[in-house]
Amino acid sequence: MSKKDWILQKKETRRVFSRATWVPLRASINNEQGEVRNIGYVSEYFGCGSVAFPPEHREIAEQLSWIDIGIGCSVQPYAYEDGHYASIDQYQYNEKEPIGTHLVFEHPQPVVGGSYWVLNPDLVVALRLIKEGTNWVRPEENFVVVAREVLGESGEQTLIEIKREFLLDYLAARNLSLRLSCYRQRVENVGSVEDSEYCDLVDCQEQRDGGRFELLIRSLDDVFGGSWAVFRTWRTDVDEDEDAPVMGPERDDNTGYERSQGHRSGFGGIRVEGEFWRDEWVEHHGQSKRVRGDEDTNLPQFIVETDGARMASASLNSEDVGRWLWFRSSLVNELLGFRGFSLQWYTAETGGIRSTSGYVIHFGINSSDLITVYAYDVTRLTPWEQHVWAAHNVVPDGKVSNELLAAQVKVQPAPTHAVEDLLFKVMDMLEGVFRQEYGVTLFSHALDAPAAMQHISRFASRDQASLLRLAKELVRIFSDRLNVRDLRKLSTHPDKDKLGSNKLLQNILAQRVGDEKAHQVFSPIVGAYDMRIGDAHPTSSKIADALKLVGIDESQSCLRQGEQLISNYGQSIWWIGKLILESSGKDS
Repeated sequence: MSKKDWILQKKETRRVFSRATWVPLRASINNEQGEVRNIGYVSEYFGCGSVAFPPEHREIAEQLSWIDIGIGCSVQPYAYEDGHYASIDQYQYNEKEPIGTHLVFEHPQPVVGGSYWVLNPDLVVALRLIKEGTNWVRPEENFVVVAREVLGESGEQTLIEIKREFLLDYLAARNLSLRLSCYRQRVENVGSVEDSEYCDLVDCQEQRDGGRFELLIRSLDDVFGGSWAVFRTWRTDVDEDEDAPVMGPERDDNTGYERSQGHRSGFGGIRVEGEFWRDEWVEHHGQSKRVRGDEDTNLPQFIVETDGARMASASLNSEDVGRWLWFRSSLVNELLGFRGFSLQWYTAETGGIRSTSGYVIHFGINSSDLITVYAYDVTRLTPWEQHVWAAHNVVPDGKVSNELLAAQVKVQPAPTHAVEDLLFKVMDMLEGVFRQEYGVTLFSHALDAPAAMQHISRFASRDQASLLRLAKELVRIFSDRLNVRDLRKLSTHPDKDKLGSNKLLQNILAQRVGDEKAHQVFSPIVGAYDMRIGDAHPTSSKIADALKLVGIDESQSCLRQGEQLISNYGQSIWWIGKLILESSGKDS
């Protein structure tokens, strides 16, 4: 951008906030380089103030501009002597005449200095936002950033802005329109206009892009120079030796004064200054899905028939519509990638996906590895979640999950258990066995099981690469946590100081059941460890050997291979505990 385009601001003035993604509610951003009185000084300032008005005060609000609602507008409460009180959110046109609402408050900090800007708590609570760092996020919509503040170099707030989509929702709920008053200023001090890129510019004032632009070209002497005068007045009737002096009324004979004046000049150079003022309205569209709970007219359609026929979400949002929907299993991974979502298991083939909307969607896995869900459950979700589900919706294939039907129709949940759940239970069991049999802790540190369970599931296996990563997660929660120091104390192997965690544990089991049996039990654990190495250094032959050790049937789907990996790994852990107990003569 040339300096001429920069000072004229034509590109910036064409952009209006009423169509922007982000709308400033309050701003005072000043970027300066150099000393303001010297040649070479460059500055750029943007300021913005805002007030929301109801329709009945629109006519008055149309007259308000930068002086009235700009950054100089004081946003503070006021208590009148007659007992009347103006709360901080009120914008008063005349005294005791509130006509608008402030969305950002100003909180002076008289002791620590400065002033703190506060986003209107009514807006925060209505949109159900929480503050994270410099952002206000909405947990119900995947923690999307709704509003944010920008801090200056000294930590002061220079901008609070809000995403327009959410602002309009709030304004619609309150039937308000937001009036913005913005000011942009750009300045550069040059040695002479003739020798600069501004040589063909002259002073001007023009109406442009719904606002007013003014260009001023002045000498620095005219801006900073000129006459000055100082007056000093003092009292002459105070006796400094008195213990408690008292001054009487001020008179000519008990006061003295002096006056000095002069002229300041010598500022060489020219100041080129471009300024732009604009007031604009941000209007809502009459719909408030979040705050008021208006019906969303843009909800997706879902495939409900084998011929691909679809039904609208609104038509399925009834308990009397007894339909199920089918989804690709990739849906689970996408949902778990969103913050605040979690997976839990009920039976071997059914589970629940908990979302930030507060619902837990009961799902089943059918014979075609598709996720089946009761349609009504999905249509109760928030709109953005429904769109995620709809993206994975497919034509019915493989019938509804048997175990899901058993729970939802027959009200007889299957007496089965998910391999994911069993894995964590057998790890706890083995830890208890070690504490009982050997008096030591099996693991070096505790495991955050709920968090780990989000990474360890059959859904994580989408192809061979992700299957290898799943093996790495299994090794991380078991082998990598083994208490190597105490296991070495229990081991009788001659090279125990050189052995890794798996080999040490295998040697301890071999002491009870023999090397051959221990080797057989540990095959899936060793195979998973080799798969982890294969993830970093893939070699087809080694990976094939590792898969064979684990007992994975490569003819099965990737999802079922992931299930086999978790199942066989968990069974190995269970056999370790069972055999240790049996060898000690205790009931397993």
